[in-house]
Amino acid sequence: MAQLLFLDTFESDSGNLTVIEKIMPGSIKRVFYIYETEETLRIGRRYHQAWHAILCLNGNCRIQTQSGAQSTRFVLDDPRKCLLLEPEDWHQIEELTSGAFLLVISNEYEDPADFDTGR
Repeated sequence: MAQLLFLDTFESDSGNLTVIEKIMPGSIKRVFYIYETEETLRIGRRYHQAWHAILCLNGNCRIQTQSGAQSTRFVLDDPRKCLLLEPEDWHQIEELTSGAFLLVISNEYEDPADFDTGR
């Protein structure tokens, strides 16, 4: 089931350092980012093997998830927030503000056989 994590952040007068570690099983095999999109971007899919961690490093976005009968909307509006998606969690990125920058981390390489776009 999808869960919202608050990443460890170390703050100082010279800036903040946020750490991403030990949030999903296995090792990081793929990192990609989404940016310069239309505000109403809708990307929906479900992975069968891969875990994904989604962070909105700039701006904010809303993501709807569904796991079984449970549907939840998450707002990523702080770079310390991380949405962790387990395999079989369906998710749809619904709204991005102008200038939004999403970072996605996965524990699997891209495999078209690992995902579907239906609920």
